[in-house]
Parts: sequence; structure tokens; C-alpha cells
Amino acid sequence: MVTAGMDIAGILVMFGRTPRIAGFTAVEVLFLYGTSSLSFGASDILLGTTERLGEHVRNGTLDALLVRPVSPLIQIATEDFTPRRFGRLLPPVLVLAFVLPRVPVDWTPGRVAMVPLMLASGMVIFAGLWVLCAALQFVLLNSHGATKAITYGGSFLTQYPMTLFARDFVRGVTFVVPLAFVNWEPALYVLGRPDPLGLPGWTRFASPAVGAALCAVAAVAWRAGLRRYRSTGS
Repeated sequence: MVTAGMDIAGILVMFGRTPRIAGFTAVEVLFLYGTSSLSFGASDILLGTTERLGEHVRNGTLDALLVRPVSPLIQIATEDFTPRRFGRLLPPVLVLAFVLPRVPVDWTPGRVAMVPLMLASGMVIFAGLWVLCAALQFVLLNSHGATKAITYGGSFLTQYPMTLFARDFVRGVTFVVPLAFVNWEPALYVLGRPDPLGLPGWTRFASPAVGAALCAVAAVAWRAGLRRYRSTGS
């Protein structure tokens, strides 16, 4: 919990020097932090240990998982579970409880409904990324560190306004790795702000569809990885 709270401290330090960052106030950035961190934390609890797949392949322990009458994905996702993971959920919950009444918008029924929808969609998108990154390790055994740039790096990225970054980079995290749909696009609707890329208004509501599509791609990649896997013979 303390470690997760350091991200909040970093945001507050920056706003100690300026009233706005990329045109966003402290309350708005904390709103982005809370939605991103809560979605990522929930997905990490469910699927975070899938990043160890490469280790299982190298050590030959994946063979034992494959002969059990339970999906290897479920076995890897639930191994070495520790309750301390729930600690990372508390800071974003407290932040959202603090900032939601202070977000300077008219809380219409649509905006109210968008908050839980974006949290659920963000969790699904991160879950798809966890599985997709794990599937890559069937081919790239030592890609564990690189895939953290997508999972943990994606969590850190979505804590801040996309207006901080170059437009080409924002296009990449919108159309290639759809991190912008974790909370950025829905947040633009909640905060009543225009899209810096000029995307149509319906993209604010596309996060559930993006999450479903990403999970479908991740499922195909996972099955393809299992078919490709060859036992180490250990």
C-alpha cells in the first residue's frame, strides 16, 4: 500500500510547482490516477503472476501444469497468491473517494455510470495485456522484463493526461496497444474535454468493445503458444 501510494506523492510534488499539468488540474490528474491504478491493481490480483510463464518454460515446470485437469492459465494465475496484493487497491480507492465529489463537472446519470464502466473495462484491458504478454513468452523466453513496459509501464502511463505526450505516441497507445481506452477516452467524456487526436465522440464509449477484442486476441495468442510449446523432456 505504501509503495502504491508513492505514485500519489509524485503527482502532488509536481502540482506543488504548477497549478496545471498539460492543461489538467490536480483533481483531474488524481481522477486519472485512481481509475488507472484501481483497474490495474484488480487485474494484477487476478492475472499478475502470468508474467512467470517464461520461468516455467525454462525450468520445465510447465509440463506438470499441462497434465493437470485445470487450465494452465488458471494454475499460473493463482500460484503463490498473497493477500498483500490487495494493499495496492486501497490508495486508488481513497483517492477516488476524495476526488469524485471535487471533479468540476455536472454529474449526469451518464457520467455517473461511466465511472464503474471505465473501471471494469480498464481491468479487462489490462487482463488481456497480461495474458498477451504471457503468450509472448512461449516464443521470447527472456521477454519478462520487456513485457513489464506494457503492463506496469501502461499503468504508470495512464495515470497522466495523454496531452503530456507526442501525438504519434498517443496514436500508438490508442490504435496499437490500446492503453488510451483504459481510462483516457472515458475520462474525456466524464471531464467534458475534447479528444486531442480529434477522434469521434463514440470512441469515449468504446472501452468495453476494445477490452473484449483485446481479450479475444490474447486468447488466440495463448492457445497458439500452447500448441507451439514443446516439452523440455525434464
